[in-house]
Amino acid sequence: MSLFNKVAFYPTLFYNVVMTKISSRKWYDRIDETVLLGALPFRGMTKWFVQEENVRGVVTLNEDWELEDFCNTEKEWKAVDVTQLKIPTVDFTGSPSQDNINKAVDFIVHHKDNHLGSVYVHCKAGRTRSATVVACYLVRVHGWSPERAVQFIQEKRPHIWLRDKQLDSIQQFYNMCNNSSNNNNNNNSSSATTKAGA
Repeated sequence: MSLFNKVAFYPTLFYNVVMTKISSRKWYDRIDETVLLGALPFRGMTKWFVQEENVRGVVTLNEDWELEDFCNTEKEWKAVDVTQLKIPTVDFTGSPSQDNINKAVDFIVHHKDNHLGSVYVHCKAGRTRSATVVACYLVRVHGWSPERAVQFIQEKRPHIWLRDKQLDSIQQFYNMCNNSSNNNNNNNSSSATTKAGA
């Protein structure tokens, strides 16, 4: 945790609260039938998320100190039948590692495929760290390019803010998905050729 991040946290959080009051910005937005992308889920919002949005999973991309005063602990989420996946990621300059992006996307897809309910993906403001993960989720489930995934999110949540580091992470994830798909196709072709020659 840098001194800058700690000092900047409260003013920028307050700014986010104010902007939802005086502008068209929302605290969170539904991206598709499974994913909600948003800012810190304050404890007072828990009942709304569970009952009105059917949230059954939460992906948290904050460092632990960002959550202490405002948000449910993993135990508190579990008490309302919500599973939390924590992916600690530094604010402002951070982007989740590829391993952590995969964990988060797997978590969301598990909820989607098994019809378990909605997943709330968040960081502090729902603009950068969490938007990176949601873009990668869209790349995985739809086979979209990074540009298409980001554009789709912007249509739902116009104030996302992805810098070069986050865009690079999404591109790396896209490349990995394509390589995996190509390898599977090559393996299937090899198997078919082997069977034909048998």
